[in-house]
Amino acid sequence: MTASPLDLGQLRGRRVALWGWGREGRAAWRALRGRGIDPLALFCNETEAAEAFALDPGLRIEPAATAERLSAYDVVVKSPGISPYKPEAQAAIAAGTRFVGGTALWFGEHAGADGVVADAVCVTGTKGKSTTTALLAHLLRASGARTALAGNIGMPLLELLDEAAQYWAIELSSYQTGDVADSGARPRVAVALNIFPEHLDWHGSHERYVADKLRLLTDARPRIAVLNAADPRLSVLRLPDSEVRWFNREDGWHLREDALHRGADFVLDTAALPLPGRHNRGNLCAVLTAIEALGLDAAALAPAAATFQPLPHRLQVLGRRDGIAWVNDSISTTPHATLAALDVYRDQRVVVLVGGHDRGVDWKGFADAMRERAPAAIVTMGANGPRIHALLAPIAAEGAFALSAAADLEQAVANARATLQGGGVVLLSPGAPSFGAYRDYTERGRDFARLAGFDPEAISAIPGLGIA
Repeated sequence: MTASPLDLGQLRGRRVALWGWGREGRAAWRALRGRGIDPLALFCNETEAAEAFALDPGLRIEPAATAERLSAYDVVVKSPGISPYKPEAQAAIAAGTRFVGGTALWFGEHAGADGVVADAVCVTGTKGKSTTTALLAHLLRASGARTALAGNIGMPLLELLDEAAQYWAIELSSYQTGDVADSGARPRVAVALNIFPEHLDWHGSHERYVADKLRLLTDARPRIAVLNAADPRLSVLRLPDSEVRWFNREDGWHLREDALHRGADFVLDTAALPLPGRHNRGNLCAVLTAIEALGLDAAALAPAAATFQPLPHRLQVLGRRDGIAWVNDSISTTPHATLAALDVYRDQRVVVLVGGHDRGVDWKGFADAMRERAPAAIVTMGANGPRIHALLAPIAAEGAFALSAAADLEQAVANARATLQGGGVVLLSPGAPSFGAYRDYTERGRDFARLAGFDPEAISAIPGLGIA
């Protein structure tokens, strides 16, 4: 059951704290201040504390988010990366503290009298959600509609709290899907692309990850749910409170090889579209289904995909150096994403760099796939590198591919460069988060560009963020 709606106005007169001072935390602080609400405290680290105090000397800095300290507040507005399943958070919840995210507050502010946010299209999925959301915004703008592109893609919704748009294309991570449900509001359209194991450290288990991801559908109860008929979990989902529209099914939007069809009707050839990988071209089907759900002519807008600008760090071709093509897929945080990236370059000589933060995700399926469709070489790195290396070593010994280990990304790039002296593709598709070595996948991708000999500043901007 969803929690009762909680908009910003309902926080007045309550003991409110912030937990986290990243971009989401700062957006929440500005939104609260803008509504005349004075948060009492901020739970953050020492570096963040200095910046926060300079902006708001009235904030009490709480250095340790203990159960006792969290329980001193009625409401804690937390940043998405902070798990509500932490023991200290669970203890505070049991004591009566309510935890809410900025996404929930935005939805609570924008719900109509019927509880529906009529201009919101939410997109989630383990992989492909950023490109799908950006492509949705691109095609909606091609229709002439003033459209916002925001959410997990890089602009917190609360940064645009008082802005107006005809449509909101909103990317949601598994950290945020529950926020929509907890807001008490219903999105007009919710799109679910796929579900694979990810973020097990935040959610605590694969089962909880799946349940949290699905809350956008099961608990938020969108008016229209756009689902991938090819995903085994989504294909059996029953949503009695939502109208369900399917993509990747022959009676709807689907691909036949590279040909895009709406039912039996051919619409266009997707081979030349700036959507790297068949999975991204397949997600065009999700976008067009969502556009139809809004009542627009999707077939008429489909050709506008030809002018879409691909997003950075997602199968991003940086360029060539000494006969080597360098491809930055730093956004890849699951083995499934790495397999999809390798499929794009299956006919070329590839060295793939894998590994990063260890969340306990099982790499056995990836290792098994290497028996049949291995690249020329694999370089393992990062905290889970040794575990991946151990899985791959017996297969590499059979001569399927070359295998080496690296202490860090710099050494991994050096190994790849040495392997490809005759030319080929170096593909950074780690299949794991960057935490520990880097702040996030963006910083990792920028460092990869630097090591490959390209300008990090020139490869990082996300086109189309905000309202246009």
